[in-house]
Amino acid sequence: MEHKIIDCQAQRRILRRPEVEMRTGFKRAHIYSLMSQGLFPKAVPIGSRAVGWDSIAIERWVEDRLAGKPSSLTDLVGGVL
Repeated sequence: MEHKIIDCQAQRRILRRPEVEMRTGFKRAHIYSLMSQGLFPKAVPIGSRAVGWDSIAIERWVEDRLAGKPSSLTDLVGGVL
């Protein structure tokens, strides 16, 4: 189990919007719409004019959608971030 945590942390990185779009199939406007509704992981500031997303939060969001789990703020806050 400890090995999985280390592997997960080693793969964690900040994703920029084009990669989030590629992984989700959504475009900018829809991503920001879902974020404002609390249905998508929030972007985090990484610079004065740049934001990114936690790769693990995005991967879990995609996995949940593929598993048929509904989007909700509690899903995102409960254990992802």
